[in-house]
Amino acid sequence: MTAAAAVAPRGIARFRPRTRRRELILLAIVTITLGVGGLSLGMQRTGRPTVEGGTLLAIYVLALFAVHVAQSVAGRRTDQALLPTVGMLGGIGLLLMIRLPQDLVTQRFGGIELGLAQLQLAWLCLGLAIIGTLGIVVRSDAWLRLYKYTWAAIGVALLLLVFALGVDENGSRLTLVVGPFSGQPSELLKVVLVIFLAGYLAEYRPLLATERTSIGPLHVPPLPYLLPMLAMVGVSTGIVIIQKDLGAALLFYVIFLVLLYLATGRASWVALGLALGTIASICLYFLFPTVQERVAIWLDPFADPLGSGFQIVQALHAFARGGLFGVGLGAGLPEIAGRLPIPAVHTDFPLAALGEELGLAGVLAILALFLVVVARGLRIAAAAADTFRALLAAGLAIVVGAQAFVIAAGDLKLIPLTGITLPFISYGGSSLLVNSVVVGLLLALSDRGIEPPPPPRTRGAIMRPLRRSRG
Repeated sequence: MTAAAAVAPRGIARFRPRTRRRELILLAIVTITLGVGGLSLGMQRTGRPTVEGGTLLAIYVLALFAVHVAQSVAGRRTDQALLPTVGMLGGIGLLLMIRLPQDLVTQRFGGIELGLAQLQLAWLCLGLAIIGTLGIVVRSDAWLRLYKYTWAAIGVALLLLVFALGVDENGSRLTLVVGPFSGQPSELLKVVLVIFLAGYLAEYRPLLATERTSIGPLHVPPLPYLLPMLAMVGVSTGIVIIQKDLGAALLFYVIFLVLLYLATGRASWVALGLALGTIASICLYFLFPTVQERVAIWLDPFADPLGSGFQIVQALHAFARGGLFGVGLGAGLPEIAGRLPIPAVHTDFPLAALGEELGLAGVLAILALFLVVVARGLRIAAAAADTFRALLAAGLAIVVGAQAFVIAAGDLKLIPLTGITLPFISYGGSSLLVNSVVVGLLLALSDRGIEPPPPPRTRGAIMRPLRRSRG
C-alpha cells in the first residue's frame, strides 16, 4: 500500500482488511500461557484442575483479540509483535492481581464494589482500547510535531496543578484530583517530554550536531539553541523533585540524555550530562531527607529490618525463596501474622512476588519481554522516514525500557528504590494508560503506509546511532 492509498480523498481512511498471521499466532501463545497460569493458581488454591479467575482472564483475552481484529479490518501494516508482547505483560500482571488479596484495593461504583483484579482488568481493557484506537486512527504526526510547545505547556501546567488540587500519599504530593477522577500528571509528562524533545531536536539537529561552544577545555553544544530544551527538562525535573517524585525526575533526565545522544551522536555530551547529574544527585542528597533515607535503606536495609528497611528485606527474601525456577504460581507469598510480607507488592514490588513464584527464569523472561518492546521501538525508529519520527519512536521505546529497568533494579537492591511502577504489570491506572498511549503511538509510527512527513526545513540523514540498530 502506498502512502497515497493509506488515506482516502478528503481525509477519509480507506479500510482494506489484511491478515496478521504472526500477531494471531503470538496471541494464541499468550492465551495458552495465561490459561496455564490460571490453572496453576486454581490447583494451588483448590487442589482441583480449575482455572482461577477464568472469567477475568477470558474477558482480557477477548479484548486482546478484539484489538487484533480491529487492526486486521483497518488494514494497517503495523508491527505485529508489540500487541502480543504487551498483552503477555498485562496478562502476567492480571494473574498476579488475581493471586493477591482482593481487598488491597477496592472501589465502589454505584452499588457495585470492585476488588483488585477487577479494577486491574478494567484498566487493562481501557488501555487496550487506547492502543487499538491510536494504532488505527493516527495516520499523521503533524499534530504532534507542530504543537510541541503547546504539549510542553500543558504538561507543566498539569504538574503545577498538583500543588493546588493534589493529595499527599506517603509524604509526597503526586496525585491530581479533579472531581471523581484522579491521576499522576508526571506519568503523562513522560510522553509529553519525548514529543517536545523529538520535535526540538529534529528541528535544530544540524546545528546541535555540527556547532559547538568552547568553555575553557570543554566543548559544549551551542547554548542559544540548547537553552530552550534545558529549560523544559529543568522545569519538569525541578517540579517533580519538589513533589518528591524522584523516580520521575530520574526518568526525565535519562530520556533527555538518550535523545540528545541519538540526535547528535556525541558521547562526550552524554558523559558531561552524567557528570552534572551526579553532582545534582549529591546536592539532592544533602537537601532532601527523603533521599538520605532511601540511600540509607539501599546501603543497609537490615539496619532496620522491621521498620524502614522492611519491604526491601522481604523482597530480597522473596527472590531468595524463588531460586532458579520458583515455588510455583500461587504457592508463594506466605503471610506473616495474617498480612502480606510486602505491603506494596501490587505497586512497587510485583517483580519480587513474581520472582518468588516464577524464579530467576521467570524474572528473566519478563525482562526479556520489555527488551522486545524496546527492540521493536528502536527498529521502528531506524526505519522512520524522518528525524522527528525516528527520535519520537526511540524516545517512546526508552520510556518503557528505562521505567522497567529502574523498578527492577530497585526491587533487586541494585539502586535506591524510586517508586516507579513496572509497566503493564503493576497496579495503577495512570501508569497503565500512559504506557498504553506509548505503545499505541509506536504502533501508528510503525505503519508502512503512514502519511509522508512534511518537507523538512533542513536536509540530512537519519541519526547515525539509530541506523546502526537497523535489522
